[in-house]
Amino acid sequence: MSDIFTRASTANDLRAIKEIYAHHVLNGTGTFETVPPSLDEMQTRRADVLQKSLPYIVAERDGKVLGFAYANWFKPRPAYRFSTEDSVYVAPGSMGQGIGAALMTQLLALLEARGIRHVMAVIGDSDNTGSINLHRRMGFSHVGTMRGCGWKFERWLDIVLMERTLGKGTQTAPTDSDAA
Repeated sequence: MSDIFTRASTANDLRAIKEIYAHHVLNGTGTFETVPPSLDEMQTRRADVLQKSLPYIVAERDGKVLGFAYANWFKPRPAYRFSTEDSVYVAPGSMGQGIGAALMTQLLALLEARGIRHVMAVIGDSDNTGSINLHRRMGFSHVGTMRGCGWKFERWLDIVLMERTLGKGTQTAPTDSDAA
């Protein structure tokens, strides 16, 4: 098995990204969406992230996209401009192979280089041990659980909140060279 390679996503990756995400929408609780978005909608979402100068990356092996990750503002108000929320999705059949860790490592490095000071994980489902454990391994701390926030697959789902600081965190004020 060859190595995992992470890189910036391109428009050519959107079909694979759409299929990976559709699998998670239809079969998982990591997202509370219940209907997979169209290719056009996924293109719009990716363009929104990139327009904000935030990373949207893929992981591939032997030229095949096996996962994707991106960050978006945690909230749209200006005071949150140093805080993002991460999203990571791995293709079915490729989980447990280090793809999520490779994506998270690259995503966190790109966010830190961008001047982001705080990354939040809003994880769907307390039983989503794969995502919870990935975030824990990547240095995130559990900060809370919101019980029964979503209804999917005929059951109530929690949201697990985790966070990690980057760079200087909250120890210093941001500068002009930090995120805008």
